[in-house]
Amino acid sequence: MTYQTGQVVEGKITGIQPYGAFVALDKKTSGLIHISEISDGFVRDIENYVRVGDTVKVKIIDFDPKMNQARLSLKALQKSRVRNRRKNNIHQKASLPSMKIGFQSIASHMDQWIAEAEKEILK
Repeated sequence: MTYQTGQVVEGKITGIQPYGAFVALDKKTSGLIHISEISDGFVRDIENYVRVGDTVKVKIIDFDPKMNQARLSLKALQKSRVRNRRKNNIHQKASLPSMKIGFQSIASHMDQWIAEAEKEILK
């Protein structure tokens, strides 16, 4: 089978090392999911995400046809909470009325914030 960068394929985890998981895409083609491509979050132990023998759906992020080897990603297929949160924040900010942003707007609110903090402390 011919593989292309960006293609989503299924493979079987054949080995795990501290730096990544090895995947057999077919009898002639293998790949590596580097630890940085496992998840958006910090990955301490790859076996918390995949185990030898698991069938996984991965995205090909690079392919070397001469070596029949692929660089693979699990996180490219995950719906990222961080990415979705950022997208939602962008849409929310766009719908807000225009407001001044910068040191002037912070300075104009500083006295009020200090007064509110003092009230909270004195409660």
